[in-house]
Amino acid sequence: MTPLLLIAPQPPADAAGEYDWAQAGDDGIVLRDHGRALLALLPSGSEVTLAVPSTALSWHRVTLPKGSMGSASKLRAVLDGLLEEHLLDDPEALHFALEPEARAGEPVWVAACNRIWLRSVVQALEASGRRVTRIVPEFAPQPADGPPQLLITGEPDAPQLTVCDADGVVSLPLAGAGLALSASLPADTAVISAEPAVAAAAERLLEQRVPIVQAPQRWLQAARSRWELAQFDLAVTGRARAGKKFASVLQTLRYAPEWRAARWGAVVLVLVQLVGLNAWAWKERSALEAKREAVKGVLTQTFPSVKLVVDAPVQMQREVAALQLAVGDVATGDFEPMLGALAGNLPPGRVPSAIDYVAGQLRLRGLGLQPSEVSQLTSAMAPRGYGVRTEGDLLLVQAEATR
Repeated sequence: MTPLLLIAPQPPADAAGEYDWAQAGDDGIVLRDHGRALLALLPSGSEVTLAVPSTALSWHRVTLPKGSMGSASKLRAVLDGLLEEHLLDDPEALHFALEPEARAGEPVWVAACNRIWLRSVVQALEASGRRVTRIVPEFAPQPADGPPQLLITGEPDAPQLTVCDADGVVSLPLAGAGLALSASLPADTAVISAEPAVAAAAERLLEQRVPIVQAPQRWLQAARSRWELAQFDLAVTGRARAGKKFASVLQTLRYAPEWRAARWGAVVLVLVQLVGLNAWAWKERSALEAKREAVKGVLTQTFPSVKLVVDAPVQMQREVAALQLAVGDVATGDFEPMLGALAGNLPPGRVPSAIDYVAGQLRLRGLGLQPSEVSQLTSAMAPRGYGVRTEGDLLLVQAEATR
């Protein structure tokens, strides 16, 4: 599900008051639902994108001096100095945000709004359990090579024209100065749209047909903007900025239509991997089962008396040992050959105080072997098919095949 898009209540409205909201479908483009509700009654969702109304923002064009972007505190001080003469309020009372990919030495756009108001809105949302992943402007300046955008909003008796172009964002009454401004823009490249309530008035004043775009649909377009207003004190740490950027990138990869082919490719790749792993596992399991069946076949063919096969290697060893015993042959796991092999490899002067032989295991007590002597004894007994280990003062010897 895409994050909920909220329009911040315009100052001095209460941050816990009513919010206009919109939510897109899974493609992130088509409007699924919208409405207006108190903060406590908004649709569920832990992540939100906050849009700042155009009336709460002012736009300023500045050129940052070289070396001014070394740190956030230095950049903030530079902006305070550059904008001080162009602002009606004290710079300390305002929140600033630079345009995406801003560079020192080049003209850049700076968005400004009331710092206390914006912070109170963000804090109110987070206090209600909703994490603000992005903050975007409702309207923003267009790139130098982008077409001007003319948007007619407001009420039927007082339509407002908002122009977004490379010169900034301007809002004027359509019936007055707005009409003159629209006439000065290139009609062949300008993108014009109007909200349903003012579409008729816009067509009458502009004397042309105007496409209708609902306000919630326009908000969703704003949410896909490259602008990020959560800068400076609203992006507290580098980790927070990285987290928000990652969330934004993830959101784009998940819902943006231009990534639809990549998403399907990733799904197909995962499915192919799953099918391949299952096929490999089935092949390995079949090969292992075939080996087990082969061992069982050898056991039952060699020893027809074995009717139930539980552990073929162990049962085969037992049958061989029983056959050796029946013909008087001595097995490596018998007491005599095991003791004889051990006696020939014990260090000189080492005599056990007690010897036990139980279930194919020879136990000798009281040898007092050092770790180096045990290691040498283990190496000497291994080629003869015996394993050697210690438990306290016990030395345990056992045929490898019966371990």
